[in-house]
Parts: sequence; structure tokens; C-alpha cells
Amino acid sequence: MPSEEKIPILLLAENEEGSTAGRLGRRYGFAVVVSVAIVSVVFLVGLNASASSKIPDKFLARTEGDSVLNAQTMQGNLLAQCDEKFFTQTLDHFDVGAPTYQQRYFVCGNHFRPGGVMFFYVGNEADVELYLNHTGLMWENADEFGAMLVFAEHRYFGKSVPFGKDVTKHMKYLSTEQTLADYAVLITYLKNEWKLDIPVIGFGGSYGGMLGSWFRMKYPHIVDGVIAASAPILSYFGDEVPHDLGGYSQVTTFTASAAAGSAENCVPNVRRAWPAMKTLGKTSDGRSKLKRALSLCDDIPLDTEEDIDALMEWARDSFYSMAMGNYPYPSSYIMNGVSVLPSYPMRVACSHLRDTFDEAEEGELELLRAFSKTIGVYYNSTRDKECFQLSAPSDEDAMDSNFWDYLYCAELYGPTTTDGVKDMFWSAPWNFTADNANCHAVFGIDARIMWSTVHYGGRRFLEVASNIVFSNGNYDPCSATGVLRNYSDSVVAVHIEGGAHHLNLMFSNPLDPEPLKAARATETQHMHKWMSEFYARKAVLETEKP
Repeated sequence: MPSEEKIPILLLAENEEGSTAGRLGRRYGFAVVVSVAIVSVVFLVGLNASASSKIPDKFLARTEGDSVLNAQTMQGNLLAQCDEKFFTQTLDHFDVGAPTYQQRYFVCGNHFRPGGVMFFYVGNEADVELYLNHTGLMWENADEFGAMLVFAEHRYFGKSVPFGKDVTKHMKYLSTEQTLADYAVLITYLKNEWKLDIPVIGFGGSYGGMLGSWFRMKYPHIVDGVIAASAPILSYFGDEVPHDLGGYSQVTTFTASAAAGSAENCVPNVRRAWPAMKTLGKTSDGRSKLKRALSLCDDIPLDTEEDIDALMEWARDSFYSMAMGNYPYPSSYIMNGVSVLPSYPMRVACSHLRDTFDEAEEGELELLRAFSKTIGVYYNSTRDKECFQLSAPSDEDAMDSNFWDYLYCAELYGPTTTDGVKDMFWSAPWNFTADNANCHAVFGIDARIMWSTVHYGGRRFLEVASNIVFSNGNYDPCSATGVLRNYSDSVVAVHIEGGAHHLNLMFSNPLDPEPLKAARATETQHMHKWMSEFYARKAVLETEKP
């Protein structure tokens, strides 16, 4: 995810007992304004322009003889099918006269035809090109729906970063409500600019899926329906049914188990690795052995108990990421396009821990050497590292985590815990005091513990919402706090057995499991329904005109 400025990695406050302060917030992937508010948008005219108005030539469907995009041919030339554009957005839509910034978006119009639809990608916490290149559900249905594809970039990510190198001095403009207003203004502008009155179907995964569902709730007159994949919108305090803070780690553990196709000894060996690290970390000689066994670079500090804790958290995060990216084919998505994880990376990682190891120290060291290969499936996915640094897989990932951590503190505070019993990690209970101290140390703000539920409604929102399809796979840790049941005939939950993080948004593949194919069929049925409802309503309105 290119950017002109590199943002410093967070410096966290010293952790108290408990794990959640070790890292401010869980990024969901690596993907949504107050109820009635006057939004200071650009004044637009002709908002009810008909689809029969003149359509720009570049957005007319291709003539017979043009190649049809498919899963095998399209991924290498997707950017060539699109126009990169920038739109002047207001930084604060709720304050007249606020400064502006340039929001990037892509328009891909080769499949559009009159009577079609706009497929709108609800950008989330990364460079939007990542989603443009991976959201096959939009591309593969574009021709059938006569769709114009629009990929909108989330403010503060990719090339949509305001204030340049001073961006971290102006974090207050980074919020979900401002982001949703960006999308509402952009869609309204595009429909007016092109004189098109067409339905809009939103797509989003993970945090983008949360944004998409909230977008439909807050702006139902702008977006007609949303496909929300792997959206953990029930991760927050204040809901009627308390969520399980340990669910994320428990699903990760399931994905590493024999029940999900991984080596039988993987979970017990992972569980055994943590106390081995703790024991070796108590002495200078033990720390030297630990560093060699895990192939850590010489300059990695392992001098204190806090250093060992940081090492363990770094290793744990690789399992979280491999669970999310446990796709049935090689994919670069979880690696932000920088490198490729193998098919079912959790199974590959666990294959290094299939053996049993002696209880003596040499057996422990042998276990840790195997453990190093396990986490190396993720941290050395480029296969060019001779030793490990305790850092993000890429500078871009570290930079985006900065902005995500701000959102976590300001709005999306949803901690996760581990207990070492229901999961394969160690006991690390929730510690709000430490989390809040970190938010203060880094950003000077309090963590808003219930804001997401207060602002967006939790389960009560789902009871009154409409036209949202939520999908979750049982390999995906985010499914623990996703929507897993139907709330009405138009707010439905789709379960994908053998599915990882928003797998249904990806391109079709011969290795796709059957439940995934069924999930996509359900989603397209709802998309057709939303489109038909829009045009049926439009026809009625035409008869009512004087």
C-alpha cells in the first residue's frame, strides 16, 4: 500500500498484567454518522436524473469480441480496466467550512449498461488497490448485472491521507461517521455527474463489512443493499447479549486443530511453547538459547519479562493471521499483496508441529525450533529472511496499523482475550486500565468502551435493518462476533463451512468448497432482488409524476 509518508510504529505504554494492552487493537484483515444529521456536502443538482440520460462513452458495455474477464485472466489486468480518480472531500462533514482532502477512488465501467447497477466497494483499513485486485465477487458478477464498479478508498489510508507528513497531528478527522459520509457524498456526486439513477449495492469485508452494514443503516436512501462478509459487528460492549472476549482466540485454535484439517499435535505443541519461552527467558543462557531456537535476529532485545511478553504476542499474531487467511489456494490478500501464503497456511504451519517432543530441555528447544518454522510460514512468507525481526510483515502494514489503532481507541474498542484452556495460548485476561493507558500514551484520548453499540445499535439495529447479507466462515476468527442467524427475510446470515476471512468476496477458484459456492449463489439472489425492487419502485414513481 504505497504512501508518500511513512508513519512511525506505535510506542505502547508499559503493559500491566493482562494481554489486551500489548497491542491496541486487532486489525480485521488484512477488509459504515449520527441518525439524523445535516451533512455539509457539496451542493448537487439533478439528483433524480434518469438512467436514460446520456451515459459517458467510457462506461458503455464493451462490444462483442472484447475479452470477457474471468478468474484466470482478470487478476493481472484489473487496474487497466479502471480509472484512478480523486474527489475533493470535506474533512468534517458536520462542520460547515471545514478543510478538505483528496479521496482516491477507482471507476471500472467496462461492464456498465443502461438499466444496470453500481457495485460500490466500501473501502476499509488499507490501500484500496488491495481490494480492487481481490474482490472477485464484484468483478465476476459485473457483466450479469451491467454493473459499474466503484472502489472507494477509506480516509487516512492508501493515497487518501490528509495533511501529508503532519497527518498524525490531525487524527480527529479519522472516524467511521466521517468515512460513511465520504461514501454517501461520493456516490451522490457520481450519480449526479453521470446523470444516472441506478441502484447501489455495497460490498465490504471485515471492518469494511461493518462499515457496509452501518452504511445501509445510516444511508438507506444511498445504498440499496450490502454484502457484508466476515463483519464482526457484535464485538462491542453494551449490547443486550455480552460477547465472548475469548471467541477470536478459540476459533483460531479450532482452525489449528485436527477437526479443521491441521496436524493433531499442533494445538498441544503450541500451548506448550509459551511456558517454554517463559522458562528460557528467566536466565541469560536461556535467553540466548531461545533466540537461536526461534531464529531471532541478534539485535532483538530479550532482557526483560516484557521483552518475552512482546515476543509471545508477536508469535501469537501469526496464528491469528494464518487463521484468517486459511484459504484453500495460495493467496496474497492477508499479506497486503506483498507476498503469498500457501494453500491452507494454518495446516502448513501446523505440519511442523506434528511430532511429539521430549520434556527435557533439549526437547523443549527442538519444539521451539519447529515452532520457528511454524510462525515462519507467515513471518517469512517471502522466504528470504535469515532471521526474524519482531515487526509487521511490511512497512505498509505497520503504517496502516497506526491509523487502525486510533480507530480502535476512538470508536472500535473490542478487546480479545486468551485463557490457555479453551484456546492454545496463555492466560491473558482483559485489562481495560492498561488499554486505556495505552490510548492515552499514544493518542491522548480515552478508549470509548461502548461507543460502537451506542452509535450503531448492536443487535437492536439488526432487528430493524434491511437488505444486508452477512457471511461468515468457521475458520475465520472474526466469525466469533459476526452475525450468525437471520433477523428477517432481508437481514440474513450465510454460514460457510471451511471458509476463512471473507473468502466469498474472493475470485472463484476450482478449489472452492461447495458451501462457498452456495453462499455466493445466495448473495447474488439477494442482489437481484435489491436491483428489482429499486427499478419497481422507480417505475411506480414515474407514474406518479404530474
